[in-house]
Amino acid sequence: MTTGPLQERHGSARRPDRPSEHPRPDGVSDATVSALGKLSAALEVVEDARGALYHFHRLSGMADLNLQEAIAELRDAGHTDLADDIDHTLVGRDIGDGRWTFQIAEACDAQYWSVFHDVDRHARESLGLQKHVFEAEMKTTEQQDGAQT
Repeated sequence: MTTGPLQERHGSARRPDRPSEHPRPDGVSDATVSALGKLSAALEVVEDARGALYHFHRLSGMADLNLQEAIAELRDAGHTDLADDIDHTLVGRDIGDGRWTFQIAEACDAQYWSVFHDVDRHARESLGLQKHVFEAEMKTTEQQDGAQT
């Protein structure tokens, strides 16, 4: 194989002598590794969703603080009736179903996120695999063989 200018600058990604960090136990099929890889990918999506939920929690809290500053400035500017109307309409308002965002995040953590983690752990332990076997095998293949075109 010819070494090109990019390899000369950055080195090769190939590591043909490097073993997989997470070797597959004997007797575990490709289908099992693939299924657990998909379960792991689903868990990663749940992690992203949880992050978005906490981001929403922080943003709505910041909005509430900015709202309270706006209300105070409206009062200072002599618009007391409008400030009172906005204050009583929005400050402390529930996001939905009697809950603030922290309660929604806590419910998600308790009823979905933690259960998803337990399901992932249980599946891997039941089948004798550690995390990311699918990805570790992909890494080994790509570093040994490279991209297939």
